Amino acid sequence: MQQVAPLAVGDDVVLGPSGYDDVGAMRSSVAGKVTLHTVDFFPPVVDDAFAYGAIAAANSLSDIYASGGKPSVVLNLAGFPKDWGSDVLEQVFAGAVQVVKQSGAKWIGGHSVQCAEPLYGFACFGECDEADLIANEGANVGDLLFITKPLGAGSITTAVKRDVANQADVDAAVAGMMRLNDTAADAMKAAAVTTATDITGFGLMGHAFNIARASNVVLRFNAGDIPLYDGALALAEQGVISGASSRGRDIYGPNVSIAKDVPQAISDICFDAETSGGVLVCVNPNNFDAFRDALGEDDLFVCVGEVVAGEAGVALA
Repeated sequence: MQQVAPLAVGDDVVLGPSGYDDVGAMRSSVAGKVTLHTVDFFPPVVDDAFAYGAIAAANSLSDIYASGGKPSVVLNLAGFPKDWGSDVLEQVFAGAVQVVKQSGAKWIGGHSVQCAEPLYGFACFGECDEADLIANEGANVGDLLFITKPLGAGSITTAVKRDVANQADVDAAVAGMMRLNDTAADAMKAAAVTTATDITGFGLMGHAFNIARASNVVLRFNAGDIPLYDGALALAEQGVISGASSRGRDIYGPNVSIAKDVPQAISDICFDAETSGGVLVCVNPNNFDAFRDALGEDDLFVCVGEVVAGEAGVALA
């Protein structure tokens, strides 16, 4: 994209394309404040229309929270097939309304088109103090790595499409995907976190590598400590994994070192895309207690590795 339409740079651009961040940040007219800008949309990952709308909203808002901000305004982006009835559309919007209300953002409009395959999401805007802005750059050797939601949504949603899913496992994963990352953002602020990213389309390995190359460090994960949604590992062991996993391995694999004893199913999940995933957080050990104490009751408090010195990359051991 930058070859045909160079992206903005300048003193007022605090976060742009150079740091591999998922949100853009601009200095505000209010001293010390930055505005945050992001957009996301995708086709249905579940069969339930209400859940689809809620997940799409939570996923779109996630980049604002992962950057340390509070969402202020959203605009929906909708593309629906002609044969989708008004009852289905109402449920999609109802799910989204519920989550946007929870976020406190103002929904001021949007745009819809008719298309062959359904797509739904939001352009989201937020703000934070520039001093509290969280980015990919800034991870330090010795930082501890935490993940605030389980991985494995890709396997669960693929199982739904193949009609081989356990409903209890689906319900648990859907509840996780519908949940905002707002309390994780509060915990990061309490722990003075400067480096984090949400885990979404690039998978854990892809998003971790973005931190690694922006910070010139190695993110080393303990495979056995990585939290997974119930049923995800068994599905991955049966080959129920989304196509994003192999694409992620092709793209990021050259920069990821995987120990021989790490099960294939685990690495498949780590390369797979997540939908409305949790936040991968780099926490200074001195702020361990502050981070733990400020997390929400539904957030995971799981240390999955640490930041070590070395050529920018990711290690899974």
